[in-house]
Amino acid sequence: MSAGLAYSPSFLAHATPAGHPERPARLSAIVDGLRASGTWDRMAVWEPSPVDDATLELVHTREHVAYIRELIARGGGRIDLDTGVSSTSWEPAVRAVGAVVEAVDRVSSGALRNAYCVVRPPGHHATPTQAMGFCLFNSVAVAAAWLLHQGRAERIAILDYDVHHGNGTQDTFFADPRVLYISTHQYPLYPGTGHWRERGAGTTVNIALPPGSGDDVYAGVLSSLVEPLIRRFQPDSIVVSLGFDAFWRDPLANLRLSLSGYEQLLRSALSLAGGRTVIALEGGYDLEALAYGSEMVCRLLLGEDPPPDLLGPPPDQLPLETVEPLLERIADLHQLT
Repeated sequence: MSAGLAYSPSFLAHATPAGHPERPARLSAIVDGLRASGTWDRMAVWEPSPVDDATLELVHTREHVAYIRELIARGGGRIDLDTGVSSTSWEPAVRAVGAVVEAVDRVSSGALRNAYCVVRPPGHHATPTQAMGFCLFNSVAVAAAWLLHQGRAERIAILDYDVHHGNGTQDTFFADPRVLYISTHQYPLYPGTGHWRERGAGTTVNIALPPGSGDDVYAGVLSSLVEPLIRRFQPDSIVVSLGFDAFWRDPLANLRLSLSGYEQLLRSALSLAGGRTVIALEGGYDLEALAYGSEMVCRLLLGEDPPPDLLGPPPDQLPLETVEPLLERIADLHQLT
């Protein structure tokens, strides 16, 4: 079986204002880097189809879908201070969701071993009723809901490795014990949700980290929280919301994860999933981190060792022992001790 990569040139058509961090150049940097290295040609690349309304409405209200469609049809406009659409945003938005739905379809059916969805706009802030945080529709949440609706899975784990809390994904599954949602994020930070005490039906786990947390802290998070929780839950499927904005040089946040730190997160996810997982791009605004990080993702999906981390470690990061009391409280809340 092959490692898949979902991408559409239409993703570049979602226009944002000059200077906006969520810009088409993010995906151009990824694609150009993968093509230059030759990795692109070794992935099973496909262009996803637009998702239909019925699938969007597994998560989003009919009114929300209609509002986004009508705003785009009128030529676009601003939804909030951070989020807007252009006249050409509809196709990218629905193909981005289609990419993740088709990826979980192909992996769950055995057509692909795993897949990376290089998509924009991102999705994890979009709630069932609201676009926000650069996000219009919640691609990962819709894909998880589709797996449940189709009977392809009974228990799903979503690992959200973006620097911001995925409030939209949490809202979607907060009361659903079939979905284990684990988010590592900087706290406090936009959107202000994701306190470690927020746990919903008991399957929402917020690992709310202080600024400065880096590779050592994340290694402790994996061993003390993420891996024990996944093993206890025993999901049928694992989907990763991957934001490269926890990278130490990202302009929008203050975590200190290196690309080597991201590698340990994804090696863990692949091991927990038996190699069969879908990774969907969320945030990340340093173009080099996006390019080199995506090369690392694809090499891991291909079963290869990634190239050396050319961007190196952060200049400073918190030692694990400063965060251990917090990790212990989270473990107690979720009855891991």
